[in-house]
Amino acid sequence: MLQLQNIHHIAIICSDYARSKAFYTEVLGCTIVAEHYRAARDSWKLDLALNGSYIIELFSFPDPPARVSSPEARGLRHLAFAVQDVAASVAMLEQHGVVCEAVRADEFTGKKFTFFTDPDGLPLELYEI
Repeated sequence: MLQLQNIHHIAIICSDYARSKAFYTEVLGCTIVAEHYRAARDSWKLDLALNGSYIIELFSFPDPPARVSSPEARGLRHLAFAVQDVAASVAMLEQHGVVCEAVRADEFTGKKFTFFTDPDGLPLELYEI
C-alpha cells in the first residue's frame, strides 16, 4: 500500500493574480511563504500557508480555460476550511463583499457550514469544528 502521510498542498489557477492574491491573503488570512514570477511561462506562483502550514499554490497563466465550478460538477468538489464560529466568519467575509450561502447544519454531524466562492468561482466551504 502507498504510504501517504497527508495532503501537501492544493493548487489553484486564477484568472486575475492580484485579485486572487488579495483574496487569499487579505480576506482569508493566508500568509505568503514564497512568490515567484516565471518569465518563460508568463506565470506567477504564490505559496501560501494557513496557521504556519503550507497549504495552497496559487498560479496565474495567460488565458487559462474556464472550468465548471459548481459544487456538484465532476472532479474536485470544493475546498473546506475549519473555523470555530461559522456565523462570525460569514460576517467577516461579508464585510469584504464576499457573498455566502445560508448557513446549514450537516445532516450527519449537526455541525454548521456554508459555501462561498473565490474570485474565480472556486467553491469554498467554512465548516464549524
